[in-house]
Amino acid sequence: MLLGKAKAAAAATGALATGLVGVIVLGTYAASGAPAANSNTPGLSSRSVPAAFQPLIEQWGTLCPEISPPMLAAQLYQESGFDPAARSPAKAYGLAQFLEGTWASYGRDGSGDGKADIWNAADAIASAATYDCALAKDVAKVPGDHQANLLAAYNAGPYAVIKYNGVPPYKETQGYVRNIKSLAVSFTAPAVGSSLAMSAQSAGAIYYAQRTLGTPYLWGGNGWASQDGRFDCSGLTQAAFASVGIELPRVANDQWNSGPHPSRDQLRPGDLVFFATDQGDPRSIDHVGIYVGGGYMINAPHTSAVIRYDSIDRAKYFGATRVTPDGAVALPVRNSEGAITGSGQGTVRS
Repeated sequence: MLLGKAKAAAAATGALATGLVGVIVLGTYAASGAPAANSNTPGLSSRSVPAAFQPLIEQWGTLCPEISPPMLAAQLYQESGFDPAARSPAKAYGLAQFLEGTWASYGRDGSGDGKADIWNAADAIASAATYDCALAKDVAKVPGDHQANLLAAYNAGPYAVIKYNGVPPYKETQGYVRNIKSLAVSFTAPAVGSSLAMSAQSAGAIYYAQRTLGTPYLWGGNGWASQDGRFDCSGLTQAAFASVGIELPRVANDQWNSGPHPSRDQLRPGDLVFFATDQGDPRSIDHVGIYVGGGYMINAPHTSAVIRYDSIDRAKYFGATRVTPDGAVALPVRNSEGAITGSGQGTVRS
């Protein structure tokens, strides 16, 4: 779990060590039971999180006014990719990536089994929300956007936020706040009757993909000259959006969170359409295409086939994403072994 950000903060103010003390001394947020639902709090977008975690994130995401279910989901996704068994080289563990020392102060029994287990997803979700609200309490008197101040405290430590009377002028911290807020959009359910703005880059991405029609599929293909310009499904979508200046991750299920999720009747050309083996778990996404309208997508389907137009109406259809530049930038990064290592902001866990 992130706490006390920043080499820059520590060098500039010495706030890191002080911030650690401040979190423990100033702000242990204690709730006597499960949080009550708030009808004004934004809900989670359909299928944006694993079904097993959705009620827990919706419940604990209302623990205090400064957090929301989409924000909590964004943090958990960025920390571990919703993997309860995640381990980091910094010895941060579980779904919320707590260090054992921080867990000792903030670990909470969210499952009701009488113990706080760092590997238990229900406990980790409850503890992440508890920790967020402790930080919110620490910086409650700081003016401005209270959620931004909480996120800055999560990244840089509360004393840095208090010192600068808001989000401190550290590139890492400002990037962290911006990324979590952007990523939270992917997890937010659209308001009833609302419509999503068209992607400004959609036409360019489609144009690129159309030029690959008829090209033989290649597993692991990125379109390189050494691969004779061949692609697999996520290689094609990555290259299509790179052609319009948006860098997507290489893996289809990571591309899922690169923007908001339009419903089937809200699909527009340029949306990414996804397919999964488990309709309740975005981690099972194993295929992606580029929607072109009329129920069809440009699809790099499988070995021995060519890139072609295909219908999206199939049993494994999972949902869609309207890619945005901010959403793509906010996505966490993975190491060579496929484990999430953070947002690329050089995060320091404590």
